[in-house]
Amino acid sequence: MKSKLIVFIFLANCLQLIGQELKGRVLDVFNAPIENAYVFNAVSNAHTHTNFNGTFKVNNSKVGDTIQIGILGFKKQKIVLEKKSFKDLVIVLNTKIFQLKELVLRKEMNALQTIAKLDLQVNPVNSSQELLRKIPGLIIGQHAGGGKAEQIFLRGFDIDHGTDIALSVDGMPINMVSHAHGQGYSDLHFIIPETIQKINFGKGPYDANQGDFNTAGFVNFSTKKSLQKNRVSLEVGQFNSLRTLGMFNLLENKKNEDAYMAIEYISNDGPFDSPQNFSRLNVFGKYTAFLNGKDRVTLTASHFTSRWDASGQIPERAVKNGNIDRFGAIDDTEGGTTSRTNFNVQMQKVLSEESVLKTNIFYSNYNFELFSNFTFFLEDPINGDQIRQFENRDIFGANAKVISDIQFGDIPAKFTKGAGLRYDLINDVALSHTKNRKEIIDRIQLGDVKQTNMYAFFNAEFNLGKFKISPAVRLDYFKFIYNDALQINYETLTKNKAIVTPKFNILFSQNENLQWFLKSGIGFHSNDTRVILQQNLDKILPKAYGMDFGNIWKPVPKMVLNTAVWYLLSEEEFVYVGDAGIVEPSGRSERFGFDFGVTYQFTDWLFLNTDLTYTKARSLENLSGEDFIPLAPDFTMVGGLSVANLGNFSGGLQYRYIDDRPANENNSIVAQGYFIADFNVNYKMNDITLGVAVENIFDIAWNETQFATTSRLQNEINPVEEIHFIPGTPFFAKASIRYTF
Repeated sequence: MKSKLIVFIFLANCLQLIGQELKGRVLDVFNAPIENAYVFNAVSNAHTHTNFNGTFKVNNSKVGDTIQIGILGFKKQKIVLEKKSFKDLVIVLNTKIFQLKELVLRKEMNALQTIAKLDLQVNPVNSSQELLRKIPGLIIGQHAGGGKAEQIFLRGFDIDHGTDIALSVDGMPINMVSHAHGQGYSDLHFIIPETIQKINFGKGPYDANQGDFNTAGFVNFSTKKSLQKNRVSLEVGQFNSLRTLGMFNLLENKKNEDAYMAIEYISNDGPFDSPQNFSRLNVFGKYTAFLNGKDRVTLTASHFTSRWDASGQIPERAVKNGNIDRFGAIDDTEGGTTSRTNFNVQMQKVLSEESVLKTNIFYSNYNFELFSNFTFFLEDPINGDQIRQFENRDIFGANAKVISDIQFGDIPAKFTKGAGLRYDLINDVALSHTKNRKEIIDRIQLGDVKQTNMYAFFNAEFNLGKFKISPAVRLDYFKFIYNDALQINYETLTKNKAIVTPKFNILFSQNENLQWFLKSGIGFHSNDTRVILQQNLDKILPKAYGMDFGNIWKPVPKMVLNTAVWYLLSEEEFVYVGDAGIVEPSGRSERFGFDFGVTYQFTDWLFLNTDLTYTKARSLENLSGEDFIPLAPDFTMVGGLSVANLGNFSGGLQYRYIDDRPANENNSIVAQGYFIADFNVNYKMNDITLGVAVENIFDIAWNETQFATTSRLQNEINPVEEIHFIPGTPFFAKASIRYTF
């Protein structure tokens, strides 16, 4: 018996000297898994990365070995293995400021998303407009009044309010199909910017998880799961601008539960001669519960309401002849109201160490009313041409996907299988000829829309040495229903359509400082239900064929360069012009261009970033010289200098530039470009932060949005086609104070 005991002790000691498989999880301070963290055994040199569950396995590990864990944006951690380490090892990493020199280009991570996270950390946003400006190469412009969704420019597209970019937050779509004002209309103003944790984006139609409107690109916003500190803030500035914000942790010292709420109120008159009387109220709440230490359920609710007056687009001739100044109006009775209420339930369930289920169910109630006058007295010389666009909408939807790690012999792979549903019920979608925002003179469109979109997709990632090969395919099915209330007899118009969109992407990690990528895929955007059914269109879901080739390169430790050459062919785009209630078939078009970006960290606290895009956008249906695509920019550039944690100071200088662009098909009318710079500085004293921000620091007279429009003023006999514009904000200063506790 004694000899058996000695043998047992000897074998136990030997096992400690022989390498074993070490299993564990890496989490953040909010108990959420950290994906792609690098786990390294400093003794045996064995290494791996955490998967989507934060789980890792390291072979050839034993008691006494030192394990190092690190990922950009988190403090590195070292642990010495003990016997208990081999049972349910959980490692928690704390956040820290990014250091660009620590970035290693591995195929397991998306370097551009990481750099975007750096930008969000170094340059926090405090307006919903600034959220979209975090996307490299994307430029926005306010269309009319602070409550209307912004106009978007990306990769040679005038995307209008969202026709060619898919936008979502926490798995809930932002784009509005068959919207009263325009297809894909995307109002981000219901998002409180300080609640955003992460921005995921991509350019081109290369992601199978993205469907309708994903042609020029996509942007997904993720809100914070919890707050580290409460905060209240107040901002006041010129033009009677005011913004107040409160964010409060509702459950403190709860191990497996988090809850917080945020409330925002904004008011502003703007620089206009007729005050815009803009006001917005946002309320947001989020509750998160962790089940069994691994599964997570999140409940989110929010409500947003906004109202505003607007001076609208004004003709150049009225300013030149002195009838009005740049901030005057021809019809200052424009404006509107809008609201959105959202409920979203998200669940993440760990099915196994190699598999996870992510799903969400959402509901939105949306209301919209907008009064505009683009042509003044062109159509009705007595009452004017004011129009009213209105809708009341309910959106129901669900998304689900299963992500699994698979091993094919020596080839590791990741499969993502997804499916989802979106149903829009739009009541009384209307376009009317009105007067003074009160009197309806004539109803142009009125009816009810029911639109269904079901989808499924499959994406695979195969890791072949330095290569990651990613084939994917997506299937979308649409059903369009319209009941026209202006018809004498009741009739239901309906149509069905399905579309298959394959994707194929290759990533080659040449070394830790250089990656190459080749992306290809087909995307699409749906068209307005009323146009499809009333005009009996054949091409309901026109495709866009795209390809990108480029690299991400770290020539020196503190610099990252990204370049891409790309091409996009639009099969045919029928663009619904909500302002006039007509459809404009644009035919086939092509865009090709070059993207370039640089991020450089001079010191621990000084960062530089610049992104530029050159594009040639042309119609394939018209003769050379008459084939320009109106408002499609051919050169844009954004960037700036940022200061983070310089003692008690932070701030930055940011700029954006868009060059002159054609406003009509033959380029005889030109929309003027602009260069605008903004500045902000903040000083922190314990729990109080004081700030000053200045927009348009050089007080440039610029036009934020411009259109070639034919209009007639009340005293004119003949109509005139020329640039109509909304003036950009002049020098605008505001001060802020924030208290955290």
